[in-house]
Amino acid sequence: MNRRERPAGSLLQRAVALLARREHSRDELARKLLRRLEAGQDPGEVEAVLDELQRRDLLSERRYADAVVRTRAARYGNARLAQDLKARGVPADTTTSALAALGDSELQRARAVWTRRFGAVPTDLQERARQARFLERRGFSAAVIRRVLAGVSGSETED
Repeated sequence: MNRRERPAGSLLQRAVALLARREHSRDELARKLLRRLEAGQDPGEVEAVLDELQRRDLLSERRYADAVVRTRAARYGNARLAQDLKARGVPADTTTSALAALGDSELQRARAVWTRRFGAVPTDLQERARQARFLERRGFSAAVIRRVLAGVSGSETED
């Protein structure tokens, strides 16, 4: 049987195969399926497939946001995680609830990232600024960065 004889089923099979590998946001999955449309297929079929997947609970923005946050939280701050989810089309309320599940762990995560990268107290203002920029690029807030860099010279030694 030719693939063109089963266009909607083929899209559904492709979508399920992609979701079997990892969670996807609705926008991300739509882009992938639109790239794989065959000649003569209606782009509206993609929306129908996505609606069916959501109805069957195979496609979930919440699960996707939770998975992204869970896998990337050890390396990035809340601002970077929120930016990444927004870029992938995850609604703001879903992003907020996924980040809320992290609790107040941003300071501990920032300290862990700082320790892996630097592990040494900045010796001058130039080095301090370099370390702060690194943490800022990772999406940690200014308040957290200040606490991390202030805390390393305080009572938090690893001897």
